[in-house]
Amino acid sequence: MAGKSYEKLIDQIGEMSVIELAEMVKALETKFGVSATPVATVSNASAAPVAEAAAEKSEYKVTLKESGADKIKVIKALRTVTTLGLGEAKAAVEGAPFVIAEAASKDDAKKMKEALEAAGAKVELA
Repeated sequence: MAGKSYEKLIDQIGEMSVIELAEMVKALETKFGVSATPVATVSNASAAPVAEAAAEKSEYKVTLKESGADKIKVIKALRTVTTLGLGEAKAAVEGAPFVIAEAASKDDAKKMKEALEAAGAKVELA
């Protein structure tokens, strides 16, 4: 159980968006020189649960593949689904492909994809 000193931090993390959490993970990885990628160690006894977990994907990588004809609409849409500033969003759209989110929930990933595709972009969920 988390001690009282962590409760405020846990509450703050609970209020963050998926994109903010992904950015925080990257910052922590950089600062401490570690990777949040789980190490795959599968024994025969745990192979079935791992296979089940793989079948039910809960996190998606959202990638802007192409910006489409109307880049301004795509930049605006990108800014609504992320915390990117105007310059960052413009650079992302012009430099497509661009990873928007590394680990978005299924609902968040669908919302991002729908918003960007409505603006004319091509988006891939992986």
